[in-house]
Amino acid sequence: MKPANVLLVMFAVGAWLFGCQQPKSELVKTVSIPDNEIDPAVWGKAYPIEYEMWKKTEEPTAPGKSAYKKGFDADKITYDKLSEFPFLALLSNGWGMGVEYNEPRGHAFMIRDQLDIDPSRVKAGGVCLSCKTPYAPGLQKTKGADYYSKPYKEVLSLIPEKHRTLGVACSDCHDNKDMSIRISRDFTLTAALKDMGVDPDALSRQEKRSIACAQCHVTYVIPKDKDMRSVGLFFPWQGSTWGAITVENVIKKIRSDDAHREWKQNVTGFKLGFIRHPEFELFSNNSVHWKAGAACADCHMPYTKVGVNKASDHRVMSPLKNDMKACVQCHTESAEWLKGQVTAIQERTVAQLNRSGYATATVAKLFEMAHKAQADGKAMDKALYEQAKDYYEEAFYRMMYIGAENSVGFHNPTEALRNLGDATAFAGKAEGLLRQALAKAGVNVPIKVDLELKKYLDNRGEKKLMGNPALEIKDPSQLQARF
Repeated sequence: MKPANVLLVMFAVGAWLFGCQQPKSELVKTVSIPDNEIDPAVWGKAYPIEYEMWKKTEEPTAPGKSAYKKGFDADKITYDKLSEFPFLALLSNGWGMGVEYNEPRGHAFMIRDQLDIDPSRVKAGGVCLSCKTPYAPGLQKTKGADYYSKPYKEVLSLIPEKHRTLGVACSDCHDNKDMSIRISRDFTLTAALKDMGVDPDALSRQEKRSIACAQCHVTYVIPKDKDMRSVGLFFPWQGSTWGAITVENVIKKIRSDDAHREWKQNVTGFKLGFIRHPEFELFSNNSVHWKAGAACADCHMPYTKVGVNKASDHRVMSPLKNDMKACVQCHTESAEWLKGQVTAIQERTVAQLNRSGYATATVAKLFEMAHKAQADGKAMDKALYEQAKDYYEEAFYRMMYIGAENSVGFHNPTEALRNLGDATAFAGKAEGLLRQALAKAGVNVPIKVDLELKKYLDNRGEKKLMGNPALEIKDPSQLQARF
């Protein structure tokens, strides 16, 4: 081959090789997240996959995947828990929950739902923002006592307008430097952990993947002063231990101080405390999944593939609404079989919740009858009355503990049924004692007590909501008769 031809071939081969070379990979451009940055869009520049999943918390979930937790559908229908469980309308009458008590929607709606709901639900003041906005820790730190007691909308107005309806954000759970899980609410969760002798910094990463959720998915107490103004906020975990926060200790703490009695129940006239969504307490109390080392994030934020990347699903939803994808990552059974197990647990829980709820409501109406008799000048046996009141409160708090908890018993089936069984037993004891006291006072007590449920359901405002069609009742007394 002539030298010129050799050069031509070499040039062609070189050009071909050069043209087929893969482009050099560029280094990932790092994005620095400033300290105290709350805007999720800024965090999203560094973590776009998680940010896009987080934005989906605003999207409706497919209806029909969960029998008892409907969430909301494309029409944004709100499901009314008081229509599903009418005894709650009686037992919560006198409290915001007795006016409007809806099934929760996604994290994106945390503040929007507060703005839409009956104003009585945020009557406690700015303290109601503690779990709802990432600005809460800063507001509590800078405003002190005013943060708790000032009117809700006054404190809300201190949040930048752009983020006034922003729900849970990246900064609630993550450190901006390395994305490690952090506790942002020192004034509640850190204090509660230390009360149990737990060092938050010593917790494992897996434990922190649950404790981040425990900043909000817990029950809490808002202490009141003599004028019923909010003066603080705490989790009633005192006396419990890590992995064993018991309903008994929660109730004991609530009942230990009159300042913890936040409202007056209309039907009985009693000042009571209240139980709010104790998901972490129920789950962490020696449940099967807790003892197996599972974390909240394993089930509600399972790892998923996005392209070639693996990420924790920041849409945050029930495994039922995610077609059991989280469950099949550990369990070998089919998604359909696993869903059947969940449904069976929830159906048993609801059956016992109804039983304990109607039993407790019956006692409440007997107290109403006793108070009327006293007003008419009839003497009531004090010892019987006081013992019945003690049992009634024990029943009320236990029933509410499971009724307010958002897994319908699944987070800890055995503990849920134990609590509801004990609630029914306490209510039965209270009813027996009250019937004795009323009989001694010469009051004729009917065998079946009319709970007047329609009155409590109808007289709670103008807003009309949709109940669960599967549980909808034309005549509430029909359901009462079953229990």
